[in-house]
Amino acid sequence: MASVGGATVAVAAAGGDGGVGATPHVLAVDDSSVDRAIIAAILRSSRFRVTAVESGKRALELLGTEPNVSMIITDYWMPEMTGYELLKKVKESSELKQIPVVIMSSENVSTRISRCLEEGAEDFLVKPVRASDVSRVFSRVLR
Repeated sequence: MASVGGATVAVAAAGGDGGVGATPHVLAVDDSSVDRAIIAAILRSSRFRVTAVESGKRALELLGTEPNVSMIITDYWMPEMTGYELLKKVKESSELKQIPVVIMSSENVSTRISRCLEEGAEDFLVKPVRASDVSRVFSRVLR
């Protein structure tokens, strides 16, 4: 168990391959180190391999060098590049467009949610993200 921002979160050990390529690799993008740690802990406890980065720009750099990303989960509001702008860049790229993108935000704004879904987001999660949200979305998207 780890305490992250006052919340106790179960953290799975990252060791052991379990077969290369067998574990879905999720790219978690959030400018908040606390939110990034929480989402990474939830994903790891669900047995995902997680790479967590602090910006959309860093996510795009990583996607250029890491071809085996199964899904991207990104915060909506970030400096320099929003999650919405990251979504658009991923969906406009012939190499990346097949990667499912899930957007997260602490603001439940229906027009923003609709716009993200229309641009190709797989889902939109309202923070605080719970483990049940992650399992529901990932079991549907990563079949």
